[in-house]
Amino acid sequence: MPSTVYDPPALEPGTLRVTPLGGLGEVGRNMTVFEYDGKLLVVDCGVLFPEEHQPGVDLILPDFEPIKNRLDDIVGVVLTHGHEDHIGAVPYLLRLKPDIPLVGSGLTLALVEAKLKEHRIKPYTLTVAEGQREQLHPFELDFIAVNHSIPDALAVAIRTPAGLVLATGDFKMDQLPLDGRLTDLRAFARLGEEGVDLFLVDSTNADVPGFTPLERSIGPVLDQVIGKAPRRVIVASFSSHVHRVQQVLDAAAAHGRRVALLGRSMVRNMSIAEELGYLHVPEDILIDYKKARELPDDQIVYMSTGSQGEPMAVLSRMANLDHEIEPGPGDTVILASSLIPGNENAVYRVIDGLTKHGANVVHKGNAKVHVSGHAAAGELLYCYNILKPRNVLPVHGEYRHLIANARLAQDTGVREDRTLIAENGTVVDLKDGVARAVGQLDLGFVYVDGSTVGEITDADLKDRRILGEEGFISVIVVVDAATGKIISGPEIHARGFAEDDAVFESVKPKIAAALTEAAQSGVRDQHALSQVVRRTIGRWVNQSLRRRPMIVPLVIEA
Repeated sequence: MPSTVYDPPALEPGTLRVTPLGGLGEVGRNMTVFEYDGKLLVVDCGVLFPEEHQPGVDLILPDFEPIKNRLDDIVGVVLTHGHEDHIGAVPYLLRLKPDIPLVGSGLTLALVEAKLKEHRIKPYTLTVAEGQREQLHPFELDFIAVNHSIPDALAVAIRTPAGLVLATGDFKMDQLPLDGRLTDLRAFARLGEEGVDLFLVDSTNADVPGFTPLERSIGPVLDQVIGKAPRRVIVASFSSHVHRVQQVLDAAAAHGRRVALLGRSMVRNMSIAEELGYLHVPEDILIDYKKARELPDDQIVYMSTGSQGEPMAVLSRMANLDHEIEPGPGDTVILASSLIPGNENAVYRVIDGLTKHGANVVHKGNAKVHVSGHAAAGELLYCYNILKPRNVLPVHGEYRHLIANARLAQDTGVREDRTLIAENGTVVDLKDGVARAVGQLDLGFVYVDGSTVGEITDADLKDRRILGEEGFISVIVVVDAATGKIISGPEIHARGFAEDDAVFESVKPKIAAALTEAAQSGVRDQHALSQVVRRTIGRWVNQSLRRRPMIVPLVIEA
């Protein structure tokens, strides 16, 4: 049950206000707004990818409504790393005000700038690195190296006179990272000594016991699978997972194979990563995918997008034989990614489709071809013990993840009343070392649907689901404007029914009778007559065919 909506009080002097606009109760659309002394600092601005019950939707954005009239107060948007669920909504925020400063590491900003170029926006950026301190008045920011499934991720410590806040972004504590860049626990310890007043911590793996396996444990498995593959190898992963692509390049080189990158975002992101030195490409390993088709099958690896079953991504199109590369017997397909909650059915449909065409599908369920980028319970406990935070706000995860994270905090001694289980729009005020919920905003989903942003509503999506699941019926009736008597019709057309339109012959007299009765009662309003038609045929279809289709009645006066 969503919390009761209530307005927060006016912000008192010396108080820091924290409002998550996305990322709580879901895996994606991460965005949190910090307010102090009339100024706003935004941390992350990501998207959520649609599920099956949101047909036609391309992306889901955080609800910007609470800050739409305060864009001039935003001193900066800090981006913790370059994954879509943390940067994907930046173009839509900058459409409202293009000169909002973006702050992040080199790779993160390069990925954002490439995305903004497609939207014809040239941003104002500030590149930062771990160990750096920046003043975006009234916020003082310290940037801390954290390990994640993309290079150059940063946690951010936010200082104001109201206290010290640490926001981890997405992180884990891989002790042998591929790029040698450890989560900086010494910096965490220094913050712990100083006193962390509020800890915003990644919850995605809070319900997973122990420690997240090492990223480097994947390399030997990929090497073995690629080495044994008799024909083509197709590897699917997130288009920004630089470490995974590096491992695939290395394994392909070791077995005399060349690699073709598939998918616009994959090609773009890896070009940026190589240019900035985060991806080390062995000589002559990359090949254009059109030329790759001329190579023998046992000399090629395709690196593609679509590991989450996205319908328009490369892998789904392959599974549907809607791509130039058609999987077949002897091909090996590796899904080198985790399952984002809500995507399971789509992913298993792709796996089934590929298997049906004869491919050997290797995934997390049957081989160690992926490890998570998020800290498991053991790592989170470690952080709580180092930091000893006064207040904890679990973020980034579905409700069960937030609860699991809160329990870990309490296990280490954080008081239950200082552990806040919030949702998107919960307003939290930090003052005198105490964080408490003081309001609940009414936030919604903002859908990107083709070229429209925020125009599609939940009611529209319900209509689409009804159209897809229950069918469509139109009824046309012409009535005399003066008497209300039927001149022509009812004419009934249906779509999405197994039955022929002739099945509706038996309901036509019922519609005619209902309209005649309404006319005798003096009803002449077209809308009222349309509702009579809708109710009559709706009741009949429900009783006779056990369906609840979309019904569009059209009553024309003549």
